[in-house]
Amino acid sequence: MKADEDFVNMARRAASAVAVPLYTDAERKRRDESPWTMVQGILAPVQFLVFGVSLFLVFRFLATGDGQSAADMSIVLKTVVLYAIMITGSIWEKAVFGKWLFARSFFWEDVFSMVVLALHSTYLLMLLNGWGSSHERMHVALAGYAAYVINAGQFLYKLRMARLEAPPRIAILS
Repeated sequence: MKADEDFVNMARRAASAVAVPLYTDAERKRRDESPWTMVQGILAPVQFLVFGVSLFLVFRFLATGDGQSAADMSIVLKTVVLYAIMITGSIWEKAVFGKWLFARSFFWEDVFSMVVLALHSTYLLMLLNGWGSSHERMHVALAGYAAYVINAGQFLYKLRMARLEAPPRIAILS
């Protein structure tokens, strides 16, 4: 048992020694001072709410055949909100990291965001050009939604990491 504990402790020390922090002190300061941080904090839950309603409408249409227009409109709205969060997120990344996209700390999240954008954009092209059946369009939207859930999970994980990395706040009692 002791050898197992020693091994685990040694592995933890090795992992923490090579771990690269999510933000440098300067990046954390820029993040905290940027108005785009608040914009992202507002848009993210709005996007999730739109996603939830839209997901319900898409499933309802696929199950019953009713509400195609509502489902299509909800997917368009979800895509518009996605574009808004991507554009403002890129501005945020530039303000914090000095790069419009693919900054070291969010490289893989940005890569996967491109997959999410591609799937949502494919849905829009299908809708606007009358390509495929309504069921095929809905399935493309669902693929985009599945990718969005994975991508949202990536960002939530990074948010958690940032909170764990944050320097402790000292309360001053008077």
